[in-house]
Amino acid sequence: MDAAHAPASAPSPAPAHRIATSPTSPDLPDENPAGRPLAGVLTMAGSGLSNQTGAAIGSLAFPVLGATGVVAVRQYVAAIVLLAVGRPQLRSFTKRQWWPVLLLALVFGAMNLSLYSAIDRIGLGLAVTLEFLGPLTIALSASRRRTDACCALVALAGVITLMRPQPSTDYLGLGLGLLAAACWASYILLNRTVGRRVPGLQGSAAAAALSALLFLPVGIVIAVQHPPTPGAAGYAIAAGVLSSAVPYLADLLTLRRVPAQTFGLFMSVNPVLAAVVGWIILGQSLGWTEWASIGAIVAANALSILTSRA
Repeated sequence: MDAAHAPASAPSPAPAHRIATSPTSPDLPDENPAGRPLAGVLTMAGSGLSNQTGAAIGSLAFPVLGATGVVAVRQYVAAIVLLAVGRPQLRSFTKRQWWPVLLLALVFGAMNLSLYSAIDRIGLGLAVTLEFLGPLTIALSASRRRTDACCALVALAGVITLMRPQPSTDYLGLGLGLLAAACWASYILLNRTVGRRVPGLQGSAAAAALSALLFLPVGIVIAVQHPPTPGAAGYAIAAGVLSSAVPYLADLLTLRRVPAQTFGLFMSVNPVLAAVVGWIILGQSLGWTEWASIGAIVAANALSILTSRA
């Protein structure tokens, strides 16, 4: 999941599973927001399904590689993709540019690790829903409108319902989901800083490469202690491609075809897509209260975007 500069009214989808650039990214101007909207919508649909399907497939490798091993492979794939596109000139970076890049690399790794660890414990749908609270919080906190205050209350009600005490409640898994949300929020804010200080996608590419380097010894230790089977390795690589490479390239095209508001609105559906994919691929069924909570959080974001000023 991952270099996002999220606007206040339309949170970018660049999660732990994404490397998307946001609709208002200074390094990716919106060339024709009104042109070919159908192609843009179809691309967004494919990107969202690819993203969540990749996360589900990656979780199939957990019994062999664990969440950390799968994340390590994902980081490698993300680094390869961003380095190929961003081509950072590392020697030209100044100290003022390096600091946010280093912080972004740390947050990038923590975001993916906390999300996949949450998926391992509470399932794909709930983990992605909790992670989505990160950009949603940034979007709502930047507003002073009464409508957004109501949206925040609706989202909070959804979270409280998701985290209500039960005998089977996995509080560690829920906590990891909230940690992923905090990391995603930090990721968005750091990307804004990196986008202002480093031209193009160079900062994001450098951060992805550094994050991959941090996971390199982890990947080696896991490979030595638990040699991956061909199937597990294939699942992890597929997760990296489907949840990093495909969404990133798809979003590069999407952001040139649809307005920022439409982009943010469609990304609101990702928790629903995650729940559906988790049910189909992993057999992770949710009760009506979980579905209601997911719906409340998605509706809060959608209402905030639809009622925002252009």
